[in-house]
Amino acid sequence: MKTLRRLIYGEVLIAVSFVALSFLALFFFFDFVDELQAVGKNNGQYQLKHALTFVLLLVPSHLYELLPISVLIGTIFVMARLAQSSEFTILRTSGLGPTLALRNLMGLGLAFVLLTFAVGDYLSPLCDRYGQLLKSRYMGQITVGQTGAWLRERQPERSYAVNVTTLTPDGNPSGIRIFEFNAEGQWVALTKADVGLIANDNAWELHKVERDELLRDKSNSTLNRSYRDSWNWPTSITSEMVSVALLKPDRMGTIDLFQYIRHLSANGQSTQRFEIEFWKKVFYPLSCLVMVVLALPFAYLHFRSGNIASHVFGGVLAGISFFLLNNVFSYVGNINSWAPWFAAAAPGLLYSMASLAAFGWLVLRQ
Repeated sequence: MKTLRRLIYGEVLIAVSFVALSFLALFFFFDFVDELQAVGKNNGQYQLKHALTFVLLLVPSHLYELLPISVLIGTIFVMARLAQSSEFTILRTSGLGPTLALRNLMGLGLAFVLLTFAVGDYLSPLCDRYGQLLKSRYMGQITVGQTGAWLRERQPERSYAVNVTTLTPDGNPSGIRIFEFNAEGQWVALTKADVGLIANDNAWELHKVERDELLRDKSNSTLNRSYRDSWNWPTSITSEMVSVALLKPDRMGTIDLFQYIRHLSANGQSTQRFEIEFWKKVFYPLSCLVMVVLALPFAYLHFRSGNIASHVFGGVLAGISFFLLNNVFSYVGNINSWAPWFAAAAPGLLYSMASLAAFGWLVLRQ
């Protein structure tokens, strides 16, 4: 059995690696050509070496996105080739039953699941962050929309609405406005700061601070304005939360995204979109298992000469439709307020059942 696994695993790993490298090379070329337009801008600070480094830092994100489809194409090719050359028929007569074949492929699929999780949860967010900071250092600050990002936070006696216009090249919030409200929801203060340093002790160190505070008493109200060189503002808002508000939530790690959802929920904000992204991050690596299950029925088909390409192409189309359906369910689930886990898991469950049904039908027919 070790010889059998070595044969199948070796063939699949080589095929998947070749497909993934081909896709990555293609995406690298397109990204690099697109990035060449920015070379020489911002007074020539953004140079060719910076563009090349930025494109290289995008590779882990592309690998994370392309691994499942690469697993599908590579596994389909290997299974179809083994079937066409009658090698799989020989393996079946040697004791490779349907259950054993499925179990062996599922073991290989689990290895791809772990690889996809590691790339998407650790390598890709880290490289994306460095890439954005690199580009902002030579091309300007990171911003979104006309007013930047907005966050809310509730504390025991006060609530805050925080506006961050940009991120500096060092990843710190810049152009900060903090609107402060009392327990009755009345506005009490506005704090403006040029830049904030996010410390590890649940506080922001604000610099060049201008603070307008409304002082109320029984007879009248007075607006007091003060200036400070620095001021510590206690908050639980982290740099990752600011980054996800300014950048894409699907670029965050699973734990960071979970903490951001908890923060939104604790402050009475909608979490539907981010919960769907969280569950997609959880279930996305498992799509590698769906891909190997989808590829296994191809080993039980009888291929005529030259007919293998059409079957492989059909399998690729099935894989592409899976990813399209995955995105459609995310949008529909967000619009219709479906349970986030269901919106994320439904495409995988549907395709897994369809693949197992096709696999069972082919086994029973033969």
